[in-house]
Amino acid sequence: MLIQALFILAVLLIAHVPLGDYMARALDGGRHLKIERVLYRLCGVDPDSEQDWRHYLRSLVAFSAVSIVVLFGLLTFQGVLPWNVGHVGMPWDLALHTAVSFTTNTSWQNYAGESPIGHTHLTLMAGLGVQAFASAAVGMCVGLALIRGLVRRSGAGLGNFWVDLIRSIFRVLLPLAVVFGLALIGLGVPQNLSGTETVQTLTGGTQTLVGGPVGSWEPIKLLSGDGGGFFNASSAHPFENPSAMTNAIEVLLMLLVPTAFIRLFGRMSGDLKLGWTMLAVVAILFGLLLTAGNLAQSAQTGTVAQAVGGQFEGTETRIGVAGSTLFGIAATASADGALNSSYDSFSSLGGGALLAAMMLGEIAPGGTGSGLYGLIMAVLVAVFLGGLMVGRTPEFMSKRIGHLEMRYVMLYSLVGPTLVLTFTAIAIALPEGRSSMGNHGAHGLTEVLYAYTSSVNSNGSAMAGLNGNTLFYNLTMTVAMLAGRYLPIVFVLALAGRMVSRQPVAATAGTLRTHGINFVVLATGAALILALLNFLPALSLGPIADGLTR
Repeated sequence: MLIQALFILAVLLIAHVPLGDYMARALDGGRHLKIERVLYRLCGVDPDSEQDWRHYLRSLVAFSAVSIVVLFGLLTFQGVLPWNVGHVGMPWDLALHTAVSFTTNTSWQNYAGESPIGHTHLTLMAGLGVQAFASAAVGMCVGLALIRGLVRRSGAGLGNFWVDLIRSIFRVLLPLAVVFGLALIGLGVPQNLSGTETVQTLTGGTQTLVGGPVGSWEPIKLLSGDGGGFFNASSAHPFENPSAMTNAIEVLLMLLVPTAFIRLFGRMSGDLKLGWTMLAVVAILFGLLLTAGNLAQSAQTGTVAQAVGGQFEGTETRIGVAGSTLFGIAATASADGALNSSYDSFSSLGGGALLAAMMLGEIAPGGTGSGLYGLIMAVLVAVFLGGLMVGRTPEFMSKRIGHLEMRYVMLYSLVGPTLVLTFTAIAIALPEGRSSMGNHGAHGLTEVLYAYTSSVNSNGSAMAGLNGNTLFYNLTMTVAMLAGRYLPIVFVLALAGRMVSRQPVAATAGTLRTHGINFVVLATGAALILALLNFLPALSLGPIADGLTR
């Protein structure tokens, strides 16, 4: 793992400045490309018009609603469409869950890709694949709108949603997906349109293998924070992740755009020191999560470890425990949700580390765009606390943060915990929720808690002990995904709308400096305290109690 981790760190550091600077130039301002102008005309969009936060939000919601309807139709009728590889249409509740899941960038899959109700080649390419680009771009749009709200000194415009959407897809996500797709195909990830094939295993049994456009799907599922697997085993499947090199590249892809987005923030704001400060906060949080995960996985305690006598159960031997931990922390901290091992097979405390990565709000570094605006919200909490300490109205980027602005920040911070804990309580209380639990006691609670934490935070990873493909879980998780994705976006855009017209104030001796070690410690502490205050009781009843069982 050490070699892989050093390789990933080196590439991230090398790419951070040039990629972030390119994204800032490509996404904010400048001329429209010819292909972009064609798309604007086809959609009836004036690319030079500015939108206030309400107009921006309406465009975003309308685009997402149409995406859900189209994807729902594709999944429902996939059995009669071309390239169905023998698969049938999904039941309505599963189709609705899947459509909402991929549109909200969650990509929770209550089905196995190889199963008769799994996705077809057409629905993967024309449905799930399109939404992998689009849902990631939506998060980038919201991040850009918030930055403009903080940076601009007059007016009410936050940019144009349609311009931001198309530029995010065609100037950032698509080129990266093509480059890394070719690299993964060259390293052995298959790319074809073949159907199913039954082969004989080494033990004398048979197994049905499905071919498909895996190589073109793999990079965007990781770059976008999507995380959905072509196969049920996701990146634990040797077709999706055939070697140590592809494993390192896949971890890199999950972290690449979210970390570069922090540089984009520093460049667009004109405050590169603040960008480096925020990157330091992300690095510390990620390091703490990775350290906790490795320590937990090295201690053979808890239900799973006792059952199998070690930590290799559910882990690919070619990847190893340490490599699986690195991948798992990267996936949950980056809002991606992919996996190269069974998260239900992690030690109880190791699973708790994965939960903690999501419960932080997935800001270390979080999703594409969504990680940045979540991080800014945590930073604003730190600024507010710093202002209280010196008895001043808090300021950020030379703009005062009043009570209404902090109300939006607090509402944003409370949405996730409220949804997660409420839906978990409902599932545990009702027989419809308990009947899907493969385990009971503390470990069963952890699995249910993990499911709703993953859904609300747009992650999509799962613990396999819970059967989510029931009417109860398909519908409740659909509501959790919709509320967990769009309610925070409402508060972020409302905050941006408030901040865009704020006039800058002069810095004084009492202004809190948002650079340096002191602010890094304050922002890191604020992020940890927010998560601990909200989730410590649930973690104590779930993974911590399970881990202390001997």
